[in-house]
Amino acid sequence: LVGSEMCIRDRSPADCEHRRAGTRNAQRIKIRAGERIMKHFIIITNRPKDPDLEITRRVQELLKLRQASCSVYADEIPKEEWKRILLREGDRTDAILVLGGDGTMLRAARDTADSQIPMLGINLGTLGYLTEVEKNGMEDAIDRLVAGSYQVEDRMMLCGQIYRQGRMEEENSALNDITITRCGHLRMLYFQIYVNGKLLKEYHADGIIIATPTGSTGYNMSAGGPLVEPGAQMILLTPVCPHTLQTRSIVLRAADEIIIRIIGKAGREETGIEACFDGARNVELAPLDEVRVTKSIKTTSIIKISEAGFLDVLHRKMSD
Repeated sequence: LVGSEMCIRDRSPADCEHRRAGTRNAQRIKIRAGERIMKHFIIITNRPKDPDLEITRRVQELLKLRQASCSVYADEIPKEEWKRILLREGDRTDAILVLGGDGTMLRAARDTADSQIPMLGINLGTLGYLTEVEKNGMEDAIDRLVAGSYQVEDRMMLCGQIYRQGRMEEENSALNDITITRCGHLRMLYFQIYVNGKLLKEYHADGIIIATPTGSTGYNMSAGGPLVEPGAQMILLTPVCPHTLQTRSIVLRAADEIIIRIIGKAGREETGIEACFDGARNVELAPLDEVRVTKSIKTTSIIKISEAGFLDVLHRKMSD
């Protein structure tokens, strides 16, 4: 399904070959070889996963032995402070090393999205679909970074805008997903989904997940949604426990605009509804609010060290 192509019968072989060439060119844009030898790094550590900073110090030592420098940030830093940090040392930073799990990677992606500095995750968590390197592979990974032997994969992000009475109240980005769920009483939500201005479906459900291909292995997978190669360009809609016998995820183009409109049920006060961006930033919603989701102009650059493809990684993670 992902990355497949079909030559329509009335097209010439040359036309089909032109389309294949376009596909190959698009893939080159998404995955590019290491552009330079890396000399300065920012290290972001999830302190609860490395409380004594033992692993962080080990990474510092490995970099120092290779004549590379680094700045370490081991405590949670507000996004506004990150802007000042990146303004100060962003130009000389070649990569961001993220020590933690997928949640740490998602937070780092949001906080540093404007910088376009590529990130490499070192897994201190459990499954770690976003974290490329395990602890026992740190030394080899650093060797490759300082030698310029790596690839960078650009992952699409989502832009979510909250509208209330026709006015935009808030805007946030997400690498994995934007979810609309209950945060209080266990009641179903009533909402409508519009795609490019046309009503697609009305749901009675516990919620809805709008995911990127990167986020397909997260909440989307737990809710029965499809798994998608992370370099693909599409948006996934997966309902959470819908009150219907015919529940299906919907796969849309990355260029589509999705609007989720909250519907209030007559005679009942609707409270405890929220939009959540990558499981971190929560925004309370009210009846008739709209969440408009589009492909973000921002991307997250993920460093790839391993030659293993998505299916290889998926098989290994699911077998652990």
